[in-house]
Amino acid sequence: MPLSADTPVAAKPSLAVLLCSPRSFCAGVVRAIDTVERALTLYGPPVYVRHEIVHNRYVVESLKAKGAVFVEDLDEIPDTQAPVVFSAHGVPKSVPAQAAQRNFLAIDATCPLVTKVHREAEIHFRRGREIMLIGHAGHPEVVGTMGQLPHGAVKLVETVEDAMAFSPKDAKKLAYVTQTTLSVDDTSHIVDAIRRRFPAIVGPHKKDICYATSNRQEAVKRVAPVVDAMIVVGAPNSSNSQRLREVAERAGCAHAVLLQSAAEIDWSRFGAIARLGITAGASAPEVLVEEILDAFALRYALRVDTVSVIEEEVFFPLPRHLRDTEAAE
Repeated sequence: MPLSADTPVAAKPSLAVLLCSPRSFCAGVVRAIDTVERALTLYGPPVYVRHEIVHNRYVVESLKAKGAVFVEDLDEIPDTQAPVVFSAHGVPKSVPAQAAQRNFLAIDATCPLVTKVHREAEIHFRRGREIMLIGHAGHPEVVGTMGQLPHGAVKLVETVEDAMAFSPKDAKKLAYVTQTTLSVDDTSHIVDAIRRRFPAIVGPHKKDICYATSNRQEAVKRVAPVVDAMIVVGAPNSSNSQRLREVAERAGCAHAVLLQSAAEIDWSRFGAIARLGITAGASAPEVLVEEILDAFALRYALRVDTVSVIEEEVFFPLPRHLRDTEAAE
């Protein structure tokens, strides 16, 4: 069992911590958060945000404190001249149409890599292809992607079993796209099954699973087999964070947990461990990783090393409306 927080430093057990890199915010998340903060600076509060701007409670509460108001439906917003921001996950076409009907100042913070998937689906539809979307039912990104096209144009595939059961209208006119935050390995198995059944199917020119999801999963695969426990910092409704926990388990880590903050650490589950891995989902801020490190430092003598698989240098500019306003100042 770990010792108490007031145990003398000399008596603390040693703990090697391997920090996965990359971890925490990706370029799409930074852009989305910056969009809300920039809108607050330009227009003042309130700034309405449809759905959580990203799936992280800490981020949402921080923006609420600055004047952001989060809603799940545009019907919750009164008639207003305040900005209305669409979340990083993307929205069905019906949402901006409703916003225009109500004369809202709509600002789209959809991640450009999600927008890429939307555009791919639209191109396939125009070319007469039936579209398979690999993703998780009910996730906002999936709802948004399916909502780019008429009802029934996109069929959701969640598992290999779904892929094997799928019955197309014309096997020679098929295409597939994927949610950006899936397990790389799970998606590969589904795509393999689809391609075996439908060799003529058209896929993305580049993989739809985003660089940040792939990179974070690769780092976890490197660390998970050599640690006694793995902490993934992220929210329960964050797809990319949940996938990191699953990847850690499959890579051989006996104890992988998803935590929103240091307050959720169950110390009874971290006994005589010698090596701990820590990562964070793409929507989880680095400050939460630091809080967890601080919590362990009270109970263990830490030796912290970083395991890096790649340097991320991706940058996405703010939505054009905010950029144009910034340039005019």
